[in-house]
Amino acid sequence: MADHVDIEAVRAKFPALEQDRVFLDNAGGSQTLGAATNAQVSLNTIPRHPSYYTMICEYLNNFNVQLGASYDISRRATQSFNEAHRAGARFVNASSPDEIAFGASATQLLRNLAQALSFQPGDEVIVSAVDHEANISPWIQIAELRRLTIKWWHGKEASASSSPKLTAENLRGLLSSRTRLIALTHCSNILGTIHDVKAIAAAAHTTCPSALVCVDGVSYAPHRPIDVRELGVDYYCFSWYKVFGPHISMLYASQAAQREIMPLGHYFNPAASLTDKIGLAAASYELVAGVAPVVEYMRQEGYAAAKVNEASLQALLLSYLTSRDDVTIYGDRTGDPAARVPTISFTVEGWASREVVEAVESQTNFCFRWGSFYSQRLAHDVLGLDPIDAVVRVSIVHYNSRAEIEGLIEAFKQFVKRRSR
Repeated sequence: MADHVDIEAVRAKFPALEQDRVFLDNAGGSQTLGAATNAQVSLNTIPRHPSYYTMICEYLNNFNVQLGASYDISRRATQSFNEAHRAGARFVNASSPDEIAFGASATQLLRNLAQALSFQPGDEVIVSAVDHEANISPWIQIAELRRLTIKWWHGKEASASSSPKLTAENLRGLLSSRTRLIALTHCSNILGTIHDVKAIAAAAHTTCPSALVCVDGVSYAPHRPIDVRELGVDYYCFSWYKVFGPHISMLYASQAAQREIMPLGHYFNPAASLTDKIGLAAASYELVAGVAPVVEYMRQEGYAAAKVNEASLQALLLSYLTSRDDVTIYGDRTGDPAARVPTISFTVEGWASREVVEAVESQTNFCFRWGSFYSQRLAHDVLGLDPIDAVVRVSIVHYNSRAEIEGLIEAFKQFVKRRSR
């Protein structure tokens, strides 16, 4: 495992980076590891076929059949599907591949989960206002259907702060004997702030032993390793297309937490695994085939080296932004990698966020975004921003280089100048 990022070697593994573009919209979707689309997997265990086959492309070309049949092509397809579950389990340190399910998106998987969980009228669900809507609307809608009580969790001094944060301390006042579920993000896709999920889960389970903790890890997973058993969570969801893989998502549910799930599948189908219970055959098999090489890449490259590179880049950008008294940064301003990931959002006085992005993009090859990024409640209700224009967001990952961030800073200096008050 590397202790530093060989930036050129890393970038060579991502075909999209050969374009004359600087990708700084990674929180919306990272570039895909070439190995995920063209990687090879050993199928030596298949009789009479001791060779290697490429993942996504070869799956579509050669293995696009129904799973579970006795003929050899179906057995190879099934092996690919099962290996992805094993890889996904390794990635989050789940106890078993049976605790993993794949789906089209985090939104879809969390909606399936909300539909499948057993609730009683009067149960309380605590929902974080700093979350992406994927981990909010399923719980609001199921509350209306099942006559549940929603409690909003805004984070410390949220009404007056540009840096709200979810903590065990500001959760405790919301917990009660009726608390059934707590939904939160591991890391905000606008703020970049890392929440202490382990402490939050411990506080929730200690106060309410029957409560379930459901975490959206979409914005955390590209930047830090995930250990669901260490975190003590019941459910954890993220998207592979934001972790250098195909456009598919994954949900973890512990064996114990699966006992709270009413299977959504056909009555005659098995319901032993999480995939059986809520997968609904919604995972594209060819995309699932691309998961294993991403897990292997992250194992070889190592999060520690990526964290060092990302910390350097976010510190560089934050240093520039904090030097401007016309810029407001949302989230932690220190650049401490223990406090945040390099998803950096800000506004510029006198400029609409859309104007900032368009001013730079019209003159350069930088790709970044403006908006609320499916976190309109955070933008409007917590931060007091226009829910549409919201913020400028620059989201960095380990394959970005110092030269790219230095170039972006120069572009801001040139094209986003102070406007008179």
